[in-house]
Amino acid sequence: MEILAFGVQAEEKPLIERGFAGHHDVRCLDVFLSEDTAPIAAGYEAVSTSVNADLGGRVLEILAAGGTRLVAQRSTGFNNIDLAVAERLGMTVARVSYYSPYSVAEFAWTLAMAVNRRVVRASTRTRDFDFRLDGLMGRDMHGRTAGVLGTGKIGESFARIAHGFGMKLLGWDIAENPACMELGMRYVPKDQLLAESDLVSLHVPLMPETYRLIDAGALKEMRDDAILVNSSRGGLIDTAALVTELRAGRFTGVGLDVYEAEAGLFFLDKSLEAIEDDTLARLVTFPNVLVTSHQAYYTEDAVGQIVDATVKNVRDYVAGRLSENVLVPRN
Repeated sequence: MEILAFGVQAEEKPLIERGFAGHHDVRCLDVFLSEDTAPIAAGYEAVSTSVNADLGGRVLEILAAGGTRLVAQRSTGFNNIDLAVAERLGMTVARVSYYSPYSVAEFAWTLAMAVNRRVVRASTRTRDFDFRLDGLMGRDMHGRTAGVLGTGKIGESFARIAHGFGMKLLGWDIAENPACMELGMRYVPKDQLLAESDLVSLHVPLMPETYRLIDAGALKEMRDDAILVNSSRGGLIDTAALVTELRAGRFTGVGLDVYEAEAGLFFLDKSLEAIEDDTLARLVTFPNVLVTSHQAYYTEDAVGQIVDATVKNVRDYVAGRLSENVLVPRN
């Protein structure tokens, strides 16, 4: 069986090809799955998709009409997939339930420290041989408070790094993580965490219950000099409300690896085009904001594990096996 893989990055392609070698043929495309590109999959029983693929009802119907029976998504999140439609169409849907939590946690800290210590501004200056320190003052993390919203595997990894910095830890989640509590984390209500934290980092999945978890009200509860980091899903933050607070001069720094309207923008070169998204265009102009292109997961270790899990998902589908990765089983 030949698999059609959508949204494959250049550095990801050899890993996918090596992963499937000896098991199945794979055709890699750099275009992302959407209603316009879905017809390309006609004749392919299995497709593999990236995190920003459009797997809404209409796209799934096009895939099913072309003979696709398996969607193997190369990510943990699946908020972009209409699972009810997939089940109605008799399609199997699988994801990657686990990959290196360190990749995302370490990158979240990269964002936090970059905005705290004004690294981007300093780098830009020194390229012009401007070596002044004006405007580059940061703060020690030691002794300050880190608030972790979502204390699963990634949140725990983030908390361990914060503990290494000598920070106090506050946590919020539907269930307490004993490993985080051993680090000294106190679980508190969300509003208390936001009000008391110098650094707030988001590590929860995007679901209807968490959509815009950080809305206008939540942003106002945060300290004026706080740092906010989101390396999870863009829809967790009301970006327009965030821009309003930034315009009011609030927050020491904001690090965003995700954006709620990133589909059709992230992973693509838009440098020669006019950006029609006014909110994003405004966001990137703030000197205390750092936006990156959903790259927190993008390490050799994590991508290798994602590929391995995707290959296993395809092999399990062929063999009729179920696993923890299956969201909609074969029928």
